[in-house]
Amino acid sequence: MVRFSKELRENRSPRAILLNMLLAAVSLFVNGFGIYLTIQANIGAAPWDVLNLGLSKSLGVLYGTASIAVSCTILLIDILLKEPIGIAMFIDAIVVGKSVDFFNWLDLVPPASSLLTGIPMMLAGLVILAYTQYGYMAASLGCGPRDTLLVGLAKRAGRLPIGAVSIALLSTATLIGWLLGGQVGIGTLICAFGAGPIMQFAFQSVHFEATHIRHQRLKDSCRVLCARNM
Repeated sequence: MVRFSKELRENRSPRAILLNMLLAAVSLFVNGFGIYLTIQANIGAAPWDVLNLGLSKSLGVLYGTASIAVSCTILLIDILLKEPIGIAMFIDAIVVGKSVDFFNWLDLVPPASSLLTGIPMMLAGLVILAYTQYGYMAASLGCGPRDTLLVGLAKRAGRLPIGAVSIALLSTATLIGWLLGGQVGIGTLICAFGAGPIMQFAFQSVHFEATHIRHQRLKDSCRVLCARNM
């Protein structure tokens, strides 16, 4: 596991925040390659990607443009719900989608032609997503817009467990995306039920405990960045 100094972990200085912004941006860029692989697996996209692909197809825009639109909409909902907002959430909203567009432009990996090649490609993408999520979360500058939305909805769902809220949220995204023309298949189920365990394995392999991270809010990051001793 990469060891971070207390200054970096807690974003106590402008230098720490800028370094962690770079860490988040690089992690999210590589995260886009993981998403690109899951799409190229050609066996059904992840729930949120079904929505992004459906919007892309129906509106005639790039995947990244659709992804940014969805992320910014969710970010706005997070703000309306008064959930904690961090700098990295804005980086997430922009970088990931355009990273996928970049890898689509490079055309590095052709779409899989069968389950025999599609499933391993899907799993490889999920592994990349898990480890890049570690890098992104270790920056301590905010969780992703979708994770923040899930937590916000769960808080307001009464006694309904967060797992049920997650299923409802993912099902809604998948249904809307499918109606718009997004690809649904066995890969959608693999992502929905396999992403969590794969992420847990990845975090355990680097001895990372996500619940121990204290994410810095946007207003606190701005206060540090605007300090006179910058």
